[in-house]
Amino acid sequence: MTRLHDPFRRGQLAIAALFLSLGFQYATWAARIPAVKADLGLSAAEVGVLLMAAGVGAAVSFPAVAWLMRRMGSRRLALLSQLGLALLLLALAAAPNYPVALLVMCADGVLVGCLNVAMNAQGAALEARHERNTMARLHAVFSAGSLLAALLASGMTAATGSVTAHFGVAVVLLAALGVTARTGLLDEDAPADRPDPADAGAAAGAEAPAAAPAPAAPEPARRRWTVPSRLTLWMCCAMVFGTVAEGAMNDWSALYLKDVAEASAELAPLGIAVVSGMMVVARLFADGWRGRWGDGRVVLLGSAVAGTGLAVALVSGGVAPALAGFACMGLGIAAVTPCVYAAAARQGSDALTLVAAMGTTGLLAGPPLIGFIAGASSLAWGMGAVAASAGAVALCSTRIRWTAPAPVAQSEATPA
Repeated sequence: MTRLHDPFRRGQLAIAALFLSLGFQYATWAARIPAVKADLGLSAAEVGVLLMAAGVGAAVSFPAVAWLMRRMGSRRLALLSQLGLALLLLALAAAPNYPVALLVMCADGVLVGCLNVAMNAQGAALEARHERNTMARLHAVFSAGSLLAALLASGMTAATGSVTAHFGVAVVLLAALGVTARTGLLDEDAPADRPDPADAGAAAGAEAPAAAPAPAAPEPARRRWTVPSRLTLWMCCAMVFGTVAEGAMNDWSALYLKDVAEASAELAPLGIAVVSGMMVVARLFADGWRGRWGDGRVVLLGSAVAGTGLAVALVSGGVAPALAGFACMGLGIAAVTPCVYAAAARQGSDALTLVAAMGTTGLLAGPPLIGFIAGASSLAWGMGAVAASAGAVALCSTRIRWTAPAPVAQSEATPA
């Protein structure tokens, strides 16, 4: 069977287009924040509120996303939110004043919440239908979308100072990705809600036999959201701590190198590069690890490596140990979110939506929390809290009942 006609590959390509779209759209507007600031005459504080508006929109979108998932299904919600995010780029470029820009960014956050849940539901459904792992690689595509957007922003900034022209080109590319996604997305959603294994007396942290995948019909629109199970709450905790560590490393690694490790101005940006680079590499290989050892062991060992590696680096001090610790963090934390998303999707759309909302909360709360700790003590203690967050992920992972490793085709053992 050729790659073009392989249903798994066709679905993987379509869902990857969604992940690429989200990473690309986010990095596109973020790269032009200085230009938007100048065009609207904003202060630094107003820019901070503008950025927070997107995060707040994503964080509070949980009830709406849960309702939309039940009513529309992940396929329709993904396509509509992807289109909406493309159009919001043009709305931001045309925003005449600060209040309108705030509304646009708040709407952007809501649509990000919609697409984030819908595309992860699609990825989990693809894994269940074909019994082949792909979530980690899909999350690697998200990172690739951010890189692509950064390169386009650099080129467009050099060619023209027009934000409208830049965003117009971005919308064309997003439209092409939307067409690609439309051709291969699954009609069925992730499996419907299942009883909490923990409540049934299952051993904590044990690997459960993989259930035979069965396509589930979209959940009834009239069904109301229910109280989360203990299993779902442990997933939420793992996601929060994982995204706190991920977000804080991106925001504080360069400053730690400069102010604490006393790196030169040229070396300081390497912190972000090391973390991001290791995350991309790890996500390309993580599906193979999941197939060999199971999601539970990947999350447990990965988060332990992340927390221990960073803690040792902080105690050792210096630039080289710091970079090594950052590499451990990127390597170990990379597979946490794909594995937790896949586990949450198996519990139904409500669980997936709540876990995704908690991930957004972690990304929002992480950097300010580390800043607060650094202000009260030092940045070294702040980074110590990041290491502790990774350790908390390991603890949470022992309370989650993971499925057994899915069979991994030979072509899936290494990156394509």
